[in-house]
Amino acid sequence: MKKFKLMTLGMCMLAVCSCATKQGTGSLLGAGGGALLGGIIGKIAGNTAVGAAIGTAVGTGAGAIIGRHMDKVAAETAAKVQNAKVEEVTDANGLKAVKVTFDSGILFATNKSVLNAKSKGELAKFSTVLKDNNQCYVDIYGHTDATGNDGINIPLSNSRAQSVATYLQSCGVSAAQLQNVSGKGSAEPIADNASAAGRQQNRRVEIYLYASQAMVNAANNGTLN
Repeated sequence: MKKFKLMTLGMCMLAVCSCATKQGTGSLLGAGGGALLGGIIGKIAGNTAVGAAIGTAVGTGAGAIIGRHMDKVAAETAAKVQNAKVEEVTDANGLKAVKVTFDSGILFATNKSVLNAKSKGELAKFSTVLKDNNQCYVDIYGHTDATGNDGINIPLSNSRAQSVATYLQSCGVSAAQLQNVSGKGSAEPIADNASAAGRQQNRRVEIYLYASQAMVNAANNGTLN
């Protein structure tokens, strides 16, 4: 009987912990926990080097508020931009951020950095997300596959990142919102360059949305929605 009671108590504690995890999702997300929103937005993909220099401490409560806000940003992006991969990541400050990846083939012709008409339509939709969430800072990075050398790949990836930034600004996105725009060439592959499919994945433009100091201040003050 005593053993049965202990087993029952353990099961009850497990059930309570399980329920607490579900109810505390917002807080866990703010602290860097994983989430899956629908079938479009990926789970938190790990830490990334992006992130503004934060001059004030970010408490657990503020981190949770920022996490919930970034959930909304990710969901809005996924709803408006059809030809991009949307993921949630953790920035250099341990706060939730949003990563949007465009296949370079969607944006540009081979070895070119001039945006095509279809890509302009997608970026115009994306610009509305940035303007609606102007407390998000934005980084834009161009990437190539390993075909060719750095003398070709770095300027090409830089030009592609700059083309995206310039077009977003033409759609009304503030230049002050765009913090870092650069090309990384083939230095950061996400797939095997030995295969055509892998090289296609490596040819991409990544855009990160992350908390600015203004967003952190709003979260600390409880005014960030």
